[in-house]
Amino acid sequence: MTHTISLPSRPDKPRREGITMVIDTGLPLGQFTDVVSSFGPLIDYVKFGWGTSVVTPNIESKMAAARAHGVDFYLGGTLFEKYLLQNRFDEFRGVCREYGATTIEVSNGTAPLSHEEKSAYVEKLAGEFRVVAEVGFKDNVQSENFPPKRWVEAIRRDLEAGAYLVTLETRESGKGGICRPNGELRYGLIEEILDSGIDANQLMFEAPTNELQGYFVKRIGTNVNLGNIATDAIVSCETIRLGLRSETLLEFEEGAN
Repeated sequence: MTHTISLPSRPDKPRREGITMVIDTGLPLGQFTDVVSSFGPLIDYVKFGWGTSVVTPNIESKMAAARAHGVDFYLGGTLFEKYLLQNRFDEFRGVCREYGATTIEVSNGTAPLSHEEKSAYVEKLAGEFRVVAEVGFKDNVQSENFPPKRWVEAIRRDLEAGAYLVTLETRESGKGGICRPNGELRYGLIEEILDSGIDANQLMFEAPTNELQGYFVKRIGTNVNLGNIATDAIVSCETIRLGLRSETLLEFEEGAN
């Protein structure tokens, strides 16, 4: 059946805006293959969360399944941090090469790595990989004490170092980073980032909940870049983008607001 309702426009893949990054937290190979084969057109990236790729059997088969269905992948930034803590940066780069990764995440969400040091790693990797740099801390206290001005400075520094995208941290629980310990979005922080002149298409907002997804679609638009989408929420996220779920149902209807 062909539906005749009008919907917002979504760019085809590969796309520079309207990106959806899905986080794999350790799905079995069969389930993972089902996800990327069923929803590949809706997924731009799969992130193998934190260090799950180290302990996931047949991780290379999962990577091959993603590739076969037009989905790029990268390893979680926490794994990058683990390698750095053991002074094994070159080994981490080698692992990414062995996996055939074309995208790499660089973060300092937990490890004691300054933003300047992190940006230096972005620059080292940007000539070989598409770098997704992450800004924000997983720890709630660190996040609350990190003022908006410093967020903007860190984002700019990573972009100037060659990052393709800068991800704004929110844990899978919907806490930390751009969210308060109770899960409430730091609205003032988001406004300062958006008012800074940084191109929103160069940002990816981690939005693991329906509420966060709805807010960013309403604030920035259908083709906002969204990350940390759960494997069972891919279709739901797309419906929020298109005004097919209550969070955004009225957003794209003239005279409805």
